[in-house]
Amino acid sequence: MGKDRLSGKLAVILHADIAGSTALVQQDEHLAHERIQDTFRRLSDKIKEYSGQVLELRGDALLAEFERPSDAASATLAFQSDQTKFLSSLNDDLKPEVRVGIAMGEVVVADNTITGAGVVMAQRVEQLAIPAGLCITAAIHEALPLRMPFSQEDLGDQLLKGFDEQVRVYRVNLKPGESIPPPIQNHNARYSHKKRMVGIASVAIVFTFVVSAYFLLQQSNKREGPEIDNQVQPRQSEKLSIVVLPFTNMSGDSEQEYFVDGMTEDLITDLSKISTLTVISRMASFTYKGQSPDIRTVSKELDVSHVIEGSVRKAGNRVRISAQLVSATGAYIWGDRYDRDFTEIFSLQDEVRSKIVNALAIELTPIEEKRLARPLTKSVEAYELYLKALQQVSFFNEEANHKSQEMFRQAIELDPEFASAYAYLAQAYSLAVENKWTDRPDELIKLAVTTAKKGIEIDPELPFAHWSLARIYSRSYLRDFERSLAGFEKSIALDPNYADGYVMLAASQVYLGQAEKALGNIEQGMRINPHFPFWYIHALGQAQFALTRYGAAEESFKKAIARNPSVGWPRRWLVATYGHLGKLDDAEWEISELESLGQLFTIEAFKNYLSLQDPEYLKRLLEGARKAGVPEN
Repeated sequence: MGKDRLSGKLAVILHADIAGSTALVQQDEHLAHERIQDTFRRLSDKIKEYSGQVLELRGDALLAEFERPSDAASATLAFQSDQTKFLSSLNDDLKPEVRVGIAMGEVVVADNTITGAGVVMAQRVEQLAIPAGLCITAAIHEALPLRMPFSQEDLGDQLLKGFDEQVRVYRVNLKPGESIPPPIQNHNARYSHKKRMVGIASVAIVFTFVVSAYFLLQQSNKREGPEIDNQVQPRQSEKLSIVVLPFTNMSGDSEQEYFVDGMTEDLITDLSKISTLTVISRMASFTYKGQSPDIRTVSKELDVSHVIEGSVRKAGNRVRISAQLVSATGAYIWGDRYDRDFTEIFSLQDEVRSKIVNALAIELTPIEEKRLARPLTKSVEAYELYLKALQQVSFFNEEANHKSQEMFRQAIELDPEFASAYAYLAQAYSLAVENKWTDRPDELIKLAVTTAKKGIEIDPELPFAHWSLARIYSRSYLRDFERSLAGFEKSIALDPNYADGYVMLAASQVYLGQAEKALGNIEQGMRINPHFPFWYIHALGQAQFALTRYGAAEESFKKAIARNPSVGWPRRWLVATYGHLGKLDDAEWEISELESLGQLFTIEAFKNYLSLQDPEYLKRLLEGARKAGVPEN
């Protein structure tokens, strides 16, 4: 069933969302509802004027398709111009600003819904856009006629989550003194007039339903668990909070990007170990990479009291670092510039961190002082190899995985006491097994465990070493959740800002029958990492399902799928959820989607895939799948 409804094609996809929607809702829920609704209505009208087709409205996000890149860009800039004028006329701060990403890629079309790599890429590119801004991929850039009055700022190659290769991204604006091209009349659009009218009516109905559901969901989530949104969740803590923005590479050499990113990540990691400081995760911080955001905007979006920004220039054996600490109001607190020999890089990092801690008037505990005083390594050569290996890890493909393994091993040869290199090497082995990038899985599983244990043996207080071993224990090839739970607990005890640690701990708690505890840890992870990945939402859905909160679980799994349509596991849980809710048509559709991904769904296969150790949770999940019509074999 369902396969005759599917077709693949290349499409121009526009994805838009409301920047800081959660903060708007918190100001005035009713007014935010009205203004977001009005914003999307006017954006939809502009899209249709330029021969586009609105396909989906998901809460605070919109998805549309165009035949021509020039129409998509023109429609966006025309709307942004109108929206800027409209917002300037408002007398309050409740002003919905729209971010837009446009990409060209392969998609799967099914019943007026589009999924696939093109949709995911448009979502990822949109996340790089500033509020009221537009970002496009290189494919769109190349397809735009030279006559178009657009300025296109090259943001360089960006690593988009879910894609193996880096993608060149451009920021688009209207050239000064130019006007936006008007819509081309009688354009030969793909959709017939009749189909357009049906689509418009459908969008209106879907829009009313989705927006209403969005705000109802927010209310229900207050009762049933953490609220989910692309934007930051409100923190109730009065602790100091900070984000370290990605340092700018001033070397004039893109090959040095690994070093600059590594310096940023190390500073985030060090500050995260301080118990009195809330530190935004690396994933959320790096969404601003390649941008020059306003500090006050960043502070508001991430709900932090302070921001660190800076730049790094590496030339030969010299390193120059500039850094400054700024308050949420934009007030300058501290800043300095350092010019040192590369061999002094570790003492330089210590000095920058100490200056930040002193400027924030933080009093470290003796244990924190001890942890921060321990360097990752004493070998500059090993450290440089380690940073290059981390860059390879981020590419997430087979070739890069093998390169990272070799580089981590070389770093360990230079410094046999390099605990973090052992921990990351263990993860490289584990990922090779999980993604079938090796023909010797049994050997690598053993290596992963022993290598992670070696990292802990060298440095028992390294959070990532405990996280690494715990993650390996939680994988499908071991499923030792008692040990994984203990490891994740240890990692967040050592690093109270370890977002992934909280959510991985929550996943282990669900598998062991502790779903109620899991909800609080997921919420904490989402607060620290406000740009959380789709698997955070999937973990939330699992906990909600285990607690029989099927309505909330349905919304979570659907959001996880929207973030990453190519992954099958949220769809399996959603099928079981639909079984309990009696939504058999929806369940049938999700089963067909799994088939289109090449993943046949049977009860027997589901049992083998599942990691649930709690018999009641397992019974509940299989019962839902059977109710949904999943065959036994």
